[in-house]
Amino acid sequence: MDIVMQQVLPLPLKDKLLKKPSDVWNTSRVFGQGKWIKIKAPSGTGKTTLVHMLYRLRHDYEGRISWGDHLLTSITAAGLASLRQQKISIVFQDLRLFPHLTARENIELKRVLQTPYYNTEMIDEMAEELGITHILHQRAGLCSYGEQQRVAIIRSLMQPFEWLIMDEPFSHLDRANTAKAVALIARECSKRKAGMVITDLDEDQHFAYTDELTL
Repeated sequence: MDIVMQQVLPLPLKDKLLKKPSDVWNTSRVFGQGKWIKIKAPSGTGKTTLVHMLYRLRHDYEGRISWGDHLLTSITAAGLASLRQQKISIVFQDLRLFPHLTARENIELKRVLQTPYYNTEMIDEMAEELGITHILHQRAGLCSYGEQQRVAIIRSLMQPFEWLIMDEPFSHLDRANTAKAVALIARECSKRKAGMVITDLDEDQHFAYTDELTL
């Protein structure tokens, strides 16, 4: 399933973005199935806005965004739910964990509500790999932001997906923990032949990107 963007501009940033060149905004761009795409830009240039538009949390833009044959502005509620359950997984910049649920409950909730890809034992395996086994039974709101990021990453891998969208997913991780998370994500995306869209502020080469684009 390709992601197709045609002359897309977020309306709140339109005047600002029209004044600068971009690899994404106000162009025709196809993210081919299975490609690993890095979107880099400084803060305030629309990275999170783009993520929210791709996931259809924002509608305030002109142009067209399609997931395969599905035009996002026309898709039904049932069609959108199916896409999010089967085709698209996401790690939000603000993570969107439930603070009063434990880390495990946050992961399990996604696994149960979406179509599960793995059984519950995989939570323990991934938690051990990312070094957060000790906080699985702790309320998410009491975890450090770096621990919460790793919980959100594991949660995103518990469902089927053709595309994994991540908005600055390593911003609070040190190099060692970033390397562990990168290895896990790369392995899961490769196993599923899935594409990836990741936003970032820096020049770090976390993955073997197919394309690096500037907003």
